[in-house]
Amino acid sequence: MDQKRDAYGQEVWAFFQGKKSFEVIERDDGFVDFSTGAPAYFAKFKDWPKIQKHAIKYAKGNVLDVGAGAGRVSLYLQKKKINVVAIDNSPLAIQVCKKRGVKHAKVLPIEQISTFKPNTFDSIIMFGNNFGLFSSFKKAKLLLKKFYKITTPSALIITENVDPYKTEDPVHLLYHKFNRKRGRMPGQLRIRIRFRNYTGDWFDYLLVSKEEMKEILKDTGWRVKKFIDVGNYMYSAIIEKE
Repeated sequence: MDQKRDAYGQEVWAFFQGKKSFEVIERDDGFVDFSTGAPAYFAKFKDWPKIQKHAIKYAKGNVLDVGAGAGRVSLYLQKKKINVVAIDNSPLAIQVCKKRGVKHAKVLPIEQISTFKPNTFDSIIMFGNNFGLFSSFKKAKLLLKKFYKITTPSALIITENVDPYKTEDPVHLLYHKFNRKRGRMPGQLRIRIRFRNYTGDWFDYLLVSKEEMKEILKDTGWRVKKFIDVGNYMYSAIIEKE
């Protein structure tokens, strides 16, 4: 990825250097949101969301940290003497991971997950709502089958997502209708990241309900073992092999 298009990486790199950092999220219907972004990617365990503190307990064996960002999850697991490989499609984010002490970090888009050999990992972690990286219903099924091949028989996927239907915001509800009209899932966002004068490429990011997640998992070799809820729009899922 060209550094000029790595807006996400630029914001992470800026924060790492002690500079002001934020992110602007632009959606394809013109909606724009602002987030402080980067501080959460560097959060220490004591500052993690409660839902993540609970879910991380399921991590075991050799771990793959998908969408590692600044490496907070990988660094936490390393301290627990757990072997972990961090991947992200942002070269600058991976550079930050390495500089912060992540031992095994590589630039790798989720689409290239088959690079890893069969039975390599016992756990795959997708925090930061990173179930969304599956992008779409069809792509999620394809990637989950690839996840199946690179993991051991008792492997777990530890992930989290946002239920898109738990909103009363008319702007988001209109976007659901907009998506349905064009044959997309209501929570299938088309977004890009902006930071200062950097603009990332457009990409799809998938938000699903628990029932939709179960439907996606069908015929992929995976099923939900347990949902972890905190009573709002966010939830975590512990996913096991059938």
